[in-house]
Amino acid sequence: MTSQLDSTRTAAVIGAGQTGVTAALGLLDAGFDVTLYSDRDQRALRDDVPATGTALEFGETQQAEAALGLDTYTARAPRHTGLSVRIAGPEQAELIAFDGHFDGYVGVAVDTRLKADERLTAFIERGGHFVVEQVTPEKLDSIAADVDLTLVATGRGGLSDLFAIDESRSPYAAPQRSLLTVTVTGLGYDESVFAHRSRAGGAHSLFSILADQGEAWWGPYLHKDIGPSWAFLGWAKPGSDWEKRFAAADSADSALRIVQQLYRDYLDWDLPEVLAAQTIAADRHSWLKGAVRPVVRAGAGRTAGGHVVASLGDTSAAYDPIAGQGAQSGLIQAQRLVAAAAVHEGPFDEEWITAQYRAFLAARGDAANRVTRLFLGDPEFAEIGGQLFAAAAVEPRFAAALVGLLHRPQPFLGVDSLAAAGRFITEVTGQDAAELLARFEPAGRFARSAYAGGLATA
Repeated sequence: MTSQLDSTRTAAVIGAGQTGVTAALGLLDAGFDVTLYSDRDQRALRDDVPATGTALEFGETQQAEAALGLDTYTARAPRHTGLSVRIAGPEQAELIAFDGHFDGYVGVAVDTRLKADERLTAFIERGGHFVVEQVTPEKLDSIAADVDLTLVATGRGGLSDLFAIDESRSPYAAPQRSLLTVTVTGLGYDESVFAHRSRAGGAHSLFSILADQGEAWWGPYLHKDIGPSWAFLGWAKPGSDWEKRFAAADSADSALRIVQQLYRDYLDWDLPEVLAAQTIAADRHSWLKGAVRPVVRAGAGRTAGGHVVASLGDTSAAYDPIAGQGAQSGLIQAQRLVAAAAVHEGPFDEEWITAQYRAFLAARGDAANRVTRLFLGDPEFAEIGGQLFAAAAVEPRFAAALVGLLHRPQPFLGVDSLAAAGRFITEVTGQDAAELLARFEPAGRFARSAYAGGLATA
C-alpha cells in the first residue's frame, strides 16, 4: 500500500455511506490523498440513521469488494443459498411456486451502517481525511477546484441536480412502489424455519408477489448490533391497501405489527414464522419507510465554477430495491472507478469520467436496470416475465437461472421479446420452450407453514 507521503494525486468523496466510503478507501489504498466528506460524524452514521435497505449482495459484488481487499462478510453474515418465490394473481389466486438455488455463489445482506462504520475506521487509520461538514453545491465547487478527482456519492442538498437525468434510461416519472422495511430477531436459519417453502428452510430468502398489492421479501441479515437476524422488505403498489398500511408505520414495533397483520390477511402461508419475529429494542432505527423514483443520471456534471465531478452509486442510478441492484451496482461501480483511476496517468476530465461511466453501464448498469423493471412487473416486460416465471415453476434449472439474474443481470439484456424469452429458456434448459411451458400448471394452493415457534401466537 502506498503511503500518504508518496501520494501525488488528490481525491474528494462526498457522502460516507457504504458506496462512498468504499470508494474513498479504495482510492486511498491506490495511492491517492483522499478527503471524505459527511454531514454526520462517525457515531451518528452508525447509530442515528436507519440502514438504507437490506443491501443484499451476490457473487459479482462480493468479487468487487474482494478486489479492493475488503471484507465481503460471507464469513460473518448468514448466507442466502437460494430464493423461494410465490406468485398470487388477482383475488389472491395462488399461481406459481418455485425455489431457485444459487449456482456457484451465495448472497449476504449486511447492515449498511456496519459496513460504512468499519470501512470508515480503516480509512481514518490508514491516513484518510474525514471531514464532518454539509457539502452544498457552492462548497462542492471549492472542493472540486482543489483536487484531481471528485466523486459525489450523495444527492443530498441538491447535489444530484448537478447530473442530468438520462431520459432514455429513466422511464418512470414517479416512484413505482411505497417501501417498508424492518429488521427483526426471533428466527433461526435451519431447515425447520420456512420449511414449507424449501428443504433449505432458513437458508433461502423468500419473495412473494401479489398482483393487486405488491411484493414482500424476507431474508437472513447481519445487523450492526445483534449480528445474525432477519429483514423484511415490502413494496406496495400505488393505490393499494398495502400502501395505506405501510404509510401508518411510525416505529419498528408498529412496522412489525403492520407486517404481521399483512401476512394474516394476504400471505398466510408464511404466517407462523412472521408471528415469531421480534423487533430489535436496542435499535430504534431498525425500520424505514419511503419511496424511490428509479432514475439514471449522467456520470459527469459540472459545478457552478465549471469544475467536473463524477456521480457515484445512488447519485448515478437510483434503482427500486425490488431486485437488489442498488447496493450491488454502486459497489461494482466504485471498484471499477478505483481500478481505472489507479492506472490512469492523465487528467480526470469529463471525457475520462464519461468513458468510465459508459463502460460501467455496458458492463452492469443497463442490465441491472432492466432486471429491476422485470421484477417490478413493468408493462414492457409483462408477457416476457409471465413466460420466465412459468418456466421457472416447471424446470429447476431455469429457476436457478432466473434468480441468478439478481447476481449477474447481463443475460437479460438480450431478452427483449417473447421469442427471445423462448430462446433464453431453451438455452438454459436444453428443452424446447413451448413444450416446457405447455407443462405449466397453476400451483392451486401453496403449502402452509406449521412452524412451531409461531403457532402459540397465531
